[in-house]
Amino acid sequence: MAEKTLSTDTYKLFPSPRNVHRTLFAHEVFVPFPYTLIDLPAFNFKGKYSLFAAHRMADNKAGQLASFELAQDATTFTTKFVPD
Repeated sequence: MAEKTLSTDTYKLFPSPRNVHRTLFAHEVFVPFPYTLIDLPAFNFKGKYSLFAAHRMADNKAGQLASFELAQDATTFTTKFVPD
């Protein structure tokens, strides 16, 4: 069964089927790499997180949106993420 899409004022989102938490959290990081595999559990975050395929409405850019419960996890992702 297909996942529902989420739409915000900024993004159209498609949840990853691997998400444990299917929630859009307060802290978001958009990465403009739609085909990069992102293994969020490997980052060992402190709080909850989720990943979405994303379409950014402002500039029609495709990518992925990582969403985090804790601001420190968003910072960790931003500093450690390296696209392949």
